[in-house]
Amino acid sequence: MAKVRITQIKSVNGSTQRQKDNLRSLGIRRMHQSVELELTPDTKGMLEKVLHLVKVEELN
Repeated sequence: MAKVRITQIKSVNGSTQRQKDNLRSLGIRRMHQSVELELTPDTKGMLEKVLHLVKVEELN
């Protein structure tokens, strides 16, 4: 599986509760926080819902 680094770059103000819950499930709690996760189908689905709020980088 590929690993990715996810960083929140935009505020959740004005976002839906579903988007806030997805960020929380990914392990992101505040602005500019980064987490490294395996890119599984579950993670990919959550990322698609909050792609406008985060920056995703693929790791080697």
